[in-house]
Amino acid sequence: MQVETTGTLRRDAIGLREVLFQSVTAMAPAAAVAASIPAGAAFAGGSLPLAVLIALVACLFTAFCVAELARELPAAGSVAVYAARGLHPAIGFLVGWGYVFVEMLVPPLLLLQLGFTAAGTLHEEWSSCPADLWWPWSLAGAAVIAVAGYLGVRASARFGTVLGIFEILVFLVFALWLIGKAGDANTLSVFGTSHTADGYAGVSGVFAGSVYTVLAFAGFEAAAPLAEETRDPRRTMHRAVLGAALGIGVFYVLTTYAMTVYVGPDRFAKFGASGPASWEGVARASFGLFWVLVFLAVINSTVANANACANVSTRTAFALARIRVLPGLLAALHPRHRSPVAGIALQTVVAVGAVLGLGFAYDPVTAFLLLATVIVTVVVGVYIVVDLACVGYFLRGGRERLKPVRHLLLPLLGIAAFVPALLTAAGLPVFDFVSELTAPVSYAGPIVGLWMAAGVVVLLVLLRRHPERIAATARVHVAEAGAAEEQPTGTAPR
Repeated sequence: MQVETTGTLRRDAIGLREVLFQSVTAMAPAAAVAASIPAGAAFAGGSLPLAVLIALVACLFTAFCVAELARELPAAGSVAVYAARGLHPAIGFLVGWGYVFVEMLVPPLLLLQLGFTAAGTLHEEWSSCPADLWWPWSLAGAAVIAVAGYLGVRASARFGTVLGIFEILVFLVFALWLIGKAGDANTLSVFGTSHTADGYAGVSGVFAGSVYTVLAFAGFEAAAPLAEETRDPRRTMHRAVLGAALGIGVFYVLTTYAMTVYVGPDRFAKFGASGPASWEGVARASFGLFWVLVFLAVINSTVANANACANVSTRTAFALARIRVLPGLLAALHPRHRSPVAGIALQTVVAVGAVLGLGFAYDPVTAFLLLATVIVTVVVGVYIVVDLACVGYFLRGGRERLKPVRHLLLPLLGIAAFVPALLTAAGLPVFDFVSELTAPVSYAGPIVGLWMAAGVVVLLVLLRRHPERIAATARVHVAEAGAAEEQPTGTAPR
């Protein structure tokens, strides 16, 4: 197969629906509802719906900053370009370096979850199915994602749209069913502080629960790297990023409320990701075969999330490769599908290698926790940098462009919201509800540190030998005559 080493991604290939579901599926709504958000119940208890609502408001601060920058700077480099233009090209390079790394680790993370969830559930139903035969499911998922990516953004995005609609519909129907079954037990008191877990009374319990819940929102920015393949990217990116964060946030609040009032607010502190007191456990006990749909929705969510993040990693790698701060081969495109085939091949190799290497070296659940800690630590750090970049970009644009509430207050509130989440993800016991990480999950910090240190070395070499390549991280590559290449007064040079 011949590939193009120069050229552009397919223009105007997708619209708002596909781009919206790129962000939606990157947030993995079904998996988050079933596995991530219940972690906050140990602290917020029956007040978890309030904790989720607070997390939604907090995440909207940063989502708004991303949306503003995505409208101004529609680029496959997304967060790297935002940091380069708002702060400095060197910072943009480091953001891109870290972002490509962790986004390439998201597919193996989800493939591990696909493997141990499928194997474990099948073993519960049929004991003849080995519980440790998880890896064939992971490899099958990797193959599906690779094929979808190879066929181009249109096929991949539409595939993600179908998967996203299915998982959301299943959990929405189940949530409405739970609300109906709760009957007189429906209460707005779960949006107060009276039902928090023992030892975390009042506001402290809700705050702790919201910190863990914030992590379920990661991925709302995933639409941004598809800007160069999207129709009317300035308008579409803004609507997709904000729409995904707000829409899935409301979905989280509704589903959490439904399960809380069904189980009972005062018993909800024991709710978790598995066992009788879980989404699947409640479905098994009370709703017959409906649990199969819940199970399929969670499996579906892992595949959809892996697919969306493979799009993010390959497009970001493409953007950095075409300006030659990453190997130029990663900018190679399929002549027909316009997909970054070298990046897709690398993504597949990384996914399979990480799944099998870490999964067999430890076990799939431990490998999942290690990768999750690496990913969330870097992604939350990127969100904080993007908030700062929003301030810098609009300050440089002049007073006529600067809106103090939008471009100063909201970014600062976003930083305040994500700093506790960053400390929690890294296992730094700054708060009494944060548990210090144990090995091998504690290796996440050194792994991130080594990767970013390598990025600093590469940065210094490029600044010495090819400073124009680092400066190019601030460039917006779009084929819109004049408009996309406009540079507001005072912004960083391209």
